[in-house]
Amino acid sequence: MDTFEAINSRRSIKNFDKNYKMSQDEISKLLEVAILSPTSYNIQNWRFVIITEQDLKDRLSELSWGQKQVSDASLVIVLCADLKSWNKNPERYWINIPEESRKFLVDAMKSSYNEKPQVQRDEAMRSCGIAAQTLMLAAKSMGYDTCPMEGFDFDAVSRLISLPDDHVISMMVVVGKAIKNASPRGGQLPLSEIVFENSF
Repeated sequence: MDTFEAINSRRSIKNFDKNYKMSQDEISKLLEVAILSPTSYNIQNWRFVIITEQDLKDRLSELSWGQKQVSDASLVIVLCADLKSWNKNPERYWINIPEESRKFLVDAMKSSYNEKPQVQRDEAMRSCGIAAQTLMLAAKSMGYDTCPMEGFDFDAVSRLISLPDDHVISMMVVVGKAIKNASPRGGQLPLSEIVFENSF
């Protein structure tokens, strides 16, 4: 499936085949492309908590106000980010470049994020959002459907997955085999209303 077809056919699916299981190889393939998503300073601050056990998916469904796509999907991915990844051995993000350039980038990154919690959080949300779209388009190209979600109790899910204090949840993406198509698109705004050339 080419990229444009994946984009045009990707929809947020609410009804999945509860009995369908993705293989571990498929899950690994999906995550291996997700980590190619771009991040500022190559910080790679996303963290992916994958949920495949049915009892945990059922619990997550309860924490998502009973939304069945969570319990019925083959895979639930909780997209999180390490807010302090900029200060955790950051040299490893540029292991393949010359030392002088690596030191410059480490210093620049620390200057960008140190004592700036809002910037750290903003970067986390951007990184996870880009990774979520990568996951959804890759899943579609593999013959799976998805639903991005923010309709859940973030604090309770954080406790369920034992989220570290210096991490934050961005969203969840559920992946599986659709058993019912999405409703027709509600309607897209015309480009003339949302695109501005050079300035507003």
